[in-house]
Amino acid sequence: QAQLVESGGGLVQPGGSLRLSCGAAGRYFNLDSMGWYRQAPGKQREWVAMITSSGIGMYADSVKGRFTISRDSAKNTMYLQMNSLKPEDTAAYYCNEFVPDWRRIDYWGQGTRVTVSS
Repeated sequence: QAQLVESGGGLVQPGGSLRLSCGAAGRYFNLDSMGWYRQAPGKQREWVAMITSSGIGMYADSVKGRFTISRDSAKNTMYLQMNSLKPEDTAAYYCNEFVPDWRRIDYWGQGTRVTVSS
């Protein structure tokens, strides 16, 4: 059984919006923080946003003011509302726990692909 399941991606025009969802096994929502990450074609995975157990969000500069992270711990679900999308937001988006050394995490879900193009 998958522990992390991302959904909600798709093709959207520049300036459009998408809402990504992350369904996670219970153990993830017992952690302090969860995060969204993305990997564009030919590039390394990068951190996008994180949210603490108390609902405080932090964002990479590239998405600040356009993306909003939220979580519903009762449903073991996390969301990423993406507005004013740009072509450079095109990537596969992943959710996972957020830790300082997140690059060492070896389990990732299948991701959900976002393509921003006219």
